[in-house]
Amino acid sequence: MAPMDTDDLPVVLPSSTTSGLSLALHPLPILNISEHLTRLKLQTKTNLPFVIGALLGTQNGREVEIVNTFEVAMESDKVTLDHGFFVSRRDQCEYLPVFVLSFGSPRYVDKQVFPSLEFIGWYTVAAQPTARHIALHEQFTVYSSTPLLLMLQPMIRLASADPTAQTLPFKAYEPTIEIRENKSRAVFIEASFSVETGEAERIAVDWTAKGGASGTSLESHLHSQRAAVKMLHDRILVLVRYVSEVISGQATKDHATLRSLSALVSSLPASEHTEFREEFDTEYEDVQLTAYLSTLTKSASLLNDLVDKHIVLTAPSREDRGPSMPRRRGMMGRGPMGGDWDRLH
Repeated sequence: MAPMDTDDLPVVLPSSTTSGLSLALHPLPILNISEHLTRLKLQTKTNLPFVIGALLGTQNGREVEIVNTFEVAMESDKVTLDHGFFVSRRDQCEYLPVFVLSFGSPRYVDKQVFPSLEFIGWYTVAAQPTARHIALHEQFTVYSSTPLLLMLQPMIRLASADPTAQTLPFKAYEPTIEIRENKSRAVFIEASFSVETGEAERIAVDWTAKGGASGTSLESHLHSQRAAVKMLHDRILVLVRYVSEVISGQATKDHATLRSLSALVSSLPASEHTEFREEFDTEYEDVQLTAYLSTLTKSASLLNDLVDKHIVLTAPSREDRGPSMPRRRGMMGRGPMGGDWDRLH
């Protein structure tokens, strides 16, 4: 591929040229792009790594919403889009193979994940668009006739005297064609955008802004427990170091401190002692046996109630038995089930 930075002309038209595009940006793409940049910074150990990804959203005429993103891979030359990877990721976002049973025959079907979203552009991180971005942009035109460019510019200043100025380090660009000296070239027009959030997105952003689950009572409780355990561990290390120095002769022997340490150690449960372990095992077995006997007694009671109900429901009445049917009794006048034989006949 030929060098891409040969054109010295700016690739963004001046601010006097406005775009009639109505663009809405959701919080999820903002978070995804920021996370992508942060992760690559840590992996590559550079302040401005090369970041590229695709934008998913909806488009209705000149109204566009950017809802989601996914990362895009490049070829080894770092200038050519990996089209196979791109198509695979795009299809994964649109369709998900699901294993189903149809009339007893298993098969896979494609279930739509985001039926309303489509590829509408791409994103990157840079100070401003250059000829390199034009060349990359042309590779995305295979999948969309007019893909948008969303650029994260972390180096721009957010402070501004104008309260209506854009406060996010993002800029959106719409592609167009400029005629200069009877020659046409691809350029960008800056498009204004607004941040649009739904109820679920507002809750998620508020949760993220508060540091995830750090605002919950469980997280606060775990933090306090961790701090207490760490303080206990540090103090135990101080005592161990003092005893070690006393034994080695590096510290002065303080009998009051040593007696306090001895009393503290004696008050601890001797969990590794043989007698303690035997007593603990005996009590544990007694508790388990008590629970087992309780469950067995309850099961026997339920079984007894079930047998009594079954006998009452299935035993014939005296009228059905008739006068000629003998009255039979078992041993001691009771049947084998513990009830009168008459109840069974």
